Amino acid sequence: MNSFGRIFRVNIFGESHGDFVGINIDGCPPGISITVNDFSEDIERRKPGAKGTTPRKEDDIPEFVSGIFNNKTTGSPLTILFKNNNTRSGDYEKQRAVPRPGHADFVAHKKFNGFEDYRGGGHFSGRLTVAIVAAGVVSKKIIASLFPENKINIHATILEIGGEKDIEKGLQKAIDEKDSVGGIVECRVTNLPIGLGEPFFDSVESVISHAAFSIPAVKGIEFGAGFAAAKMFGSHHNDALINKDGTTATNNAGGILGGITNGNELVFRIVVKPTSSTPKEQQTLNTETGNVESFSVKGRHDLCIALRVPVVLEAAAAIALADLMMASHPDNNRDQRRGLNV
Repeated sequence: MNSFGRIFRVNIFGESHGDFVGINIDGCPPGISITVNDFSEDIERRKPGAKGTTPRKEDDIPEFVSGIFNNKTTGSPLTILFKNNNTRSGDYEKQRAVPRPGHADFVAHKKFNGFEDYRGGGHFSGRLTVAIVAAGVVSKKIIASLFPENKINIHATILEIGGEKDIEKGLQKAIDEKDSVGGIVECRVTNLPIGLGEPFFDSVESVISHAAFSIPAVKGIEFGAGFAAAKMFGSHHNDALINKDGTTATNNAGGILGGITNGNELVFRIVVKPTSSTPKEQQTLNTETGNVESFSVKGRHDLCIALRVPVVLEAAAAIALADLMMASHPDNNRDQRRGLNV
């Protein structure tokens, strides 16, 4: 399915080379102030332009179709569209018979019996992350309205590119090899209240992981000490309480205990695989001839997808947290449905 969430429910739609991509949000409280300018900062952060990113550029000006009246949410489903203008579909027609290694081309063709939109990866494209970012903007506003006194902050940064902490060095490795690279992105959330999360299946880790894996190219996630915990003694991994507010001396748990936020900083990291579309010559199957042959991906692609992921990861975290907050605080949820002044 293309939807996520229980109370704050988002549905993503569109294709890379279709007319539009967009997001529909059901469960958005009424009274939230929403303008086009609210999306500018995060949308700009996602756009290409920096070294290592695709030359495809879109205006990405949000179009409000429903759910907003007089710059306020109405409480009905909120629909936002982003127009696709800068497409070059011919690049993909030529390679129709050759499923790109690492892409969803082959499985999509099998699953949808050849009716899938294959241009630019269709519905599987990273192009749709602009819709995730838009939903994140709305989510951040809801979070701020639910806990205004907390001043909750969500921020993601790149830790590594191509195995290098020096981003330029990591990118240069890909340039020298005429190939692509991946990276590690970390997200930190401060000032969360204690008590978010609904174990077992709606634990904070479960919900955030679900949202994070909606980002194309994400292949792994860890919270707090993460996989390093496997090498630690329990006495070293445990976070000792130092006051009645729940503050701990260390934060190996990453701000979550028993699937519930404990008031400390929420910390998690994701692994972003190397861009599958690489100019490096590879061997793959030609489905028309039945032969394995040399193949090189053409078109416009990111050298490293991870470069544009931080703002998308922030959005995914915000979407997950907004839903957890609305589910964990039913009284607040009822108040929200009566209207907000934000």
